[in-house]
Amino acid sequence: MSASNPVREGAASVGPSLARAVQRVTASPLGAHQSAVVRIGVSATCLLFLLRELPHRHELYGPDGPWGWDMAHRLISSNGSFTVLMWSDGRIWFETVYLLTLVSAALMMVGWRTRFSSVLFMAGVLSLQNRSIFMGDGGDNVIHLMAIYLVLTRCARVWSLDARRAARNAARLAEGGRPARDIAGPVLWGMLGCVLLPATVMAGFGGTRWLPALLWLLWLGNGAWWALNRYAPGHELRALFDVLANLVHNAALAVIMAEVCLIYATAGWYKIQGSRWQDGTAIYYPLKLDYFAPWPELSGLVASSALAVMVFTYVTVIAQVAFPFTLFNRRVKNVLLVLMIGEHAGIAVLLGLPFFSMAMISADAVFLPTVFLVWLGNRVTHGSRRLLARTAGSLRLPGQRRAEPEDEEAARGSDGRGHTLVG
Repeated sequence: MSASNPVREGAASVGPSLARAVQRVTASPLGAHQSAVVRIGVSATCLLFLLRELPHRHELYGPDGPWGWDMAHRLISSNGSFTVLMWSDGRIWFETVYLLTLVSAALMMVGWRTRFSSVLFMAGVLSLQNRSIFMGDGGDNVIHLMAIYLVLTRCARVWSLDARRAARNAARLAEGGRPARDIAGPVLWGMLGCVLLPATVMAGFGGTRWLPALLWLLWLGNGAWWALNRYAPGHELRALFDVLANLVHNAALAVIMAEVCLIYATAGWYKIQGSRWQDGTAIYYPLKLDYFAPWPELSGLVASSALAVMVFTYVTVIAQVAFPFTLFNRRVKNVLLVLMIGEHAGIAVLLGLPFFSMAMISADAVFLPTVFLVWLGNRVTHGSRRLLARTAGSLRLPGQRRAEPEDEEAARGSDGRGHTLVG
């Protein structure tokens, strides 16, 4: 009898596992629902914030702010940040940039031409935040980072207008027809090229070197992608582009996960070093500040209980420190994720920081289970259809009766037993 070789058997078992992992990473974009939730949450947070600050936009990022254009120009010249608001100090240019950022956030939220709108959204977010860097908080930093990462993801595969358009084209191909002619795509691609070329020639990106390289790579790649889809959909180069897009998407999604873990880990370990967090009284002090008390009665009620203050303080630290380590156990991770989302919801209500909480919850959504997201999406779809049906019923003209089942069958040309009466 020949003795078995443990090394050879281990290599044989590792080989198929490695092949399956490579196939999984390259064959499709992982976390399609999670990336869609991050896209919707981050863009909705930015959109609502910009709409709320619409009356104060000039003081925050514009010509009437305390951080003047000359001061911002000197700072950006030294740190190499990117903002198109440094291209001109005119009021019309500022209004244009602010409006385009609003529009791009809305387009990102609904998922219309996401490859175009994600670049426009990133440019708008970076431009506004880098114009007045002292106006932001932790939530703005999260939106800043996510706007960059979302450009590299295929975050419109579900729950988007792009996904609906792709499904319609797939249905037409299945029926033997041709997909709808894409006119908006090449037009938007040409518009971006007309802006990108003079911005690069005139050094409009400041001292940043990675941003123009990234934008040119995306612009050329999207142009090649469209040409292959249009003229050679079955070519091997088209499959290679799809694999590369999946790899970039999955890598960006992994970076988003690592970023969220890093945020919680650093926040938790810094809290441990504070004496107020160690003695369990840290939550008490912000609850007693008028600036962070939109509901004084509720904040006072929580602050009046020493037990509640101590529990909230210690749970916050424990959850933030332990969160990165719970990713190895799905059940524990889901429980702790509920605690983290609940914590941010409490911050939004008790401390009056809704946009910070929305940004963090949007980032946390990258860890939500796919089963839960699919269930939630089905419930939202069902609820929206019922709402539309009720709205249509309330808008019915006076005297117009509701269609009965037999009326609907007659209108469809059926005798009620599935037999066609006409045609």
